Formats: sequence, structure tokens, C-alpha cells
Amino acid sequence: MAIVNVKDAEFKDAIQEGVVLVDFWAPWCGPCKMIAPILEELNGKLGDAVKIAKVNVDDNPETAGQYGVMSIPTLKLFKNGVEVGTQVGVRPLTELESWVQAQL
Repeated sequence: MAIVNVKDAEFKDAIQEGVVLVDFWAPWCGPCKMIAPILEELNGKLGDAVKIAKVNVDDNPETAGQYGVMSIPTLKLFKNGVEVGTQVGVRPLTELESWVQAQL
């Protein structure tokens, strides 16, 4: 499944079904650029089992504020619309994969 960009207006719908990993990021953020290829690799490994969504905090401050995002990158994991975990900062692929697999 392709990684999707999600805006404030569509966020609630985007996280309603299944397991969704949301990357709160910004284009100027160095660590966000570092985690992007890790998320691409994770997406390739997990396929359709998990949806990965990206929320640009500069363009979508409402969602970032609602979920208490203070630092980026912040990864939030949702299962059927309910937040089940948060990771802040760059994490290795193996750690992220284990974290997400625990919700499948």
C-alpha cells in the first residue's frame, strides 16, 4: 500500500479502519528526512497489513495539536481509530517493525 499524505479534514477517516501508523513531520526537519526511507522500507515489508500516513505539521496544525505532538518526527499508531502507541524520534527499522507487528 502506498504511503499517503493526510490533511486535518480527512484525518479521522484515515485512521478509522485497521492498523495505521501516522508520521507527524515537516519538510525542514532533519530527523524526519532520516526516518522517511525507514518508513518506506517498513511499508514494503508490511504491505497491506498496515497503512502508513504522513501528516505535515506545518500544513495541519489542528491534528498535530489535538494529538499533543510537541517534537517531530512523532509516530503514532492507531488501531481501528484508537491510539495505541507513540514513538518520538528516529527509530531503527527492526524496532518499528516489532512495535507495529504487536498490533496486528
